[in-house]
Formats: sequence, structure tokens, C-alpha cells
Amino acid sequence: MQWRGRRTSRNIDDRRRGGGSGGGRLGIGATLIVLLVGAYFGVDVSGLLGGGGVPTTQSSSAPRGPNQIDDDQEAFVATVLAETEQVWGQIFRQSNLDYDDTVLVLYSGGTASGCGQAQSAMGPFYCPGDQRVYLDTDFFRVMEQQLQAGGDFANAYVIAHEVAHHVQNLLGTLSQVNAQRSRASAADSNALSVRLELQADCYAGIWARAAADRLQVSDTDIREALRTAARIGDDALQRAAGGRVVPDSFTHGTSEQRQRWFFAGYSEGDPRTCDTFGARSL
Repeated sequence: MQWRGRRTSRNIDDRRRGGGSGGGRLGIGATLIVLLVGAYFGVDVSGLLGGGGVPTTQSSSAPRGPNQIDDDQEAFVATVLAETEQVWGQIFRQSNLDYDDTVLVLYSGGTASGCGQAQSAMGPFYCPGDQRVYLDTDFFRVMEQQLQAGGDFANAYVIAHEVAHHVQNLLGTLSQVNAQRSRASAADSNALSVRLELQADCYAGIWARAAADRLQVSDTDIREALRTAARIGDDALQRAAGGRVVPDSFTHGTSEQRQRWFFAGYSEGDPRTCDTFGARSL
């Protein structure tokens, strides 16, 4: 993957040196444990960090004018975000729709979001409340050192997956599914979450195909993304956490499912391929 020297997005809100709110940072081992607990139970694990209190919200506008790139990590994130803007902007235009860019918030340790308090141990997430993606880039270090799922394209896949949730939000899929989940049993709610997450994996694959020529994506890069999808499958995370595999508790899909749907999007390059809700088998 060749990302250097390409256009960067201005839609970056860098709060890493802004003294973000929340508790202190966890060590990498503790962060992984909390991430695994959250994945195992399918819950918000920010309370395990000891921050306490009622989650707060914060609204802030996207940066005005050209984004100031302060370091290599921000340059990478801003480049990948720009590529998602180009790809989804074109796809939406082909359907006579307007694509509204998301803002990606970089933070360190903790910060306020439109969905409550963001903490590093929650991992990257998309907040429909303020239509922003939240990322503590230390998560990339956790992926590489603890999950053996590092590399530029692996990290790009994570960003593309979260942006895919923004796509789902713009299309109304996210709100519809969340409404159904609120009325469903725990098991049925988790099953809906799996379909939502696998669709986001498929959308990430569509992005990878559309951006492949510009970023000189290689077969090695795609294998890197597939390896990452395998490492963060619900079954793999539950095994890594030392617990038994409980399919009814899955919220993101198995390793095999995540790989399959990412590759389906990458192979076909057509959003219609990503109808996980209509699929009889995942």
C-alpha cells in the first residue's frame, strides 16, 4: 500500500494534545484485556477504566480550512479518510445521493463524544449522534503487538470499516437496525448487530477495491486485511480471552464470516453484494 504523498482529508479533529477528558491510559496488556471483555460480552466497557460518572457529550465543528498534519500517524489516517471520501462520494453520486463526509476524531486516553465518553479501551467506533468516527491510534499498536494483525493496510481496513458505519447511517440502515434491536431479545439483537457489522466489512472491501489502483494495493495487502478480519472475529476474541465460544453472544461475526464479507465486497465492488440482511447464510 503506497499512501504517502496523496491528498489528505481536512475532516480530522485531532484532540491528542488537547488534554482529552477521561481517566488515565491503560497499559497495552490491560487495554487488550478490556477490549476482549467488551468483544466477548458485546457491551460498552468504558466503565471498566475507572472513569466513573455519567457520560458527557460534546459538540464541536469540523476544523475550518486546511487540516494541519502534525505527525506521520495523522498523515496516514487523513490519507485513508480522504480515500474513503472519494470512493463513497462517487458511489453516492452514481445513485443521485449526496455523501456528507464524516469527521474522524483522533484522541489519546479519553474524550467526549455525542454517544457519551469515549475511552481507548472501547476501540475505534462510529457515533451516529454526532456522525463522527473516534479513534485512539494506540489501538493500532494493540493490533500489531497483541493480535498480530498490524500493517498499514490492516489499519486502513479498520478505518474503512468505521466509515462504513457512517455510510449505513446516511442510508438509514443504522437507525432502522437500532430500532429493531431495541425491541428484540438479547440474542436477536446480537444477530442483527452481526449482520450490521458484516455489511460494514463488505463496504470496507468495496472501498479497498475502488482505491486499489490509487494506493497500489497488493495481494499482500489484501491478505493483511483478511488476517486482521480473522483476528478480530468474535470466536477468535472469545478464545483469546480464555472463555468458551458462545455464538448467541456474537456481535460482529466469526473470523470466517468477517473474511468472507470483506472479500465479497472487494471481489465484486458493488454495494448490492453487501446485503447481509437479505442473506440466508452469513
